[in-house]
Amino acid sequence: MSADAHALAEQRRGLAITAGTFVLWGVVPVYWHLLREVPSAQIIAHRIIWSTLLVVAWLLFSSGLGWLRAIAAQPRALWMLALSSIAIAFNWGLYIWAVNAGHVIETSLGYFINPLVNVLLGVLVLHERLRRIQWLAVACAALGVAWLTIDAGTPPWIALGLASSFGLYGLLRKLVAVDAVGGLGLESLYLFLPALGFALWSESGHGGGFISGWGWGNDALLILGGVVTAVPLIGFAYGVKRIPLSLVGLLQYIAPTLQLLLGVLFFHEPFDGGRALGFAAIWLGLLLYAGEGMWRLQRRPR
Repeated sequence: MSADAHALAEQRRGLAITAGTFVLWGVVPVYWHLLREVPSAQIIAHRIIWSTLLVVAWLLFSSGLGWLRAIAAQPRALWMLALSSIAIAFNWGLYIWAVNAGHVIETSLGYFINPLVNVLLGVLVLHERLRRIQWLAVACAALGVAWLTIDAGTPPWIALGLASSFGLYGLLRKLVAVDAVGGLGLESLYLFLPALGFALWSESGHGGGFISGWGWGNDALLILGGVVTAVPLIGFAYGVKRIPLSLVGLLQYIAPTLQLLLGVLFFHEPFDGGRALGFAAIWLGLLLYAGEGMWRLQRRPR
């Protein structure tokens, strides 16, 4: 196989894996809904425990302790990954609680807003400059959130919490030059002992039911929750290195779109005209931002 053919095959494989990752993230609310009998705090603790075991086992198998030595050689990375672990744990916990509390549509809103939150963080923290159409895109999203607030009588706190926590997580990871899966491994290790301690404390008569109480079906789902968490992240880390970042930016809308459809069609959550109008303003902002980026990419000299 020639070098060009090999590169094309790698790109196609990366495209398929990245798209599959976003599809899995889009339908995962159904998985967490199967665990609705288990308290959300217990789900997040077991999610951390089992995903840590899987991710660290994968890293040890693939590279021994090299991934940990590479991170330890950067003292700044150690404490920044500690902060990012807190951000992603908050994001996971809020997401699982929201799904099982009947707010799937609002979780989809959070991940529709997230790209534009990233833009604002780039301006405020990294001092990036936006072009006029990009500012217009952010303004459309802000109007959409304002309308949803007026329509519901309260801000969409779940969506804003998910978008801001994941945006902060992305910013912290951007500022640390570490391998994606290796960074996830250390973040998982930071969270592992608190999660394990909480799970063991819960099993001693404080609301736990893993050993006896939730049933073997829920126990199996909790263990497989580690796979549901880790495998898409590993797949994303693999795929994103093999396709253009602009394509990743478009593919990321697969997940919230599927979540929105699930919220309406599977979970039968209300989605009236007022709510649709707020979403439409946010979608317009996303279209403006993505369209402007694609237009500039096509004009760029090869």
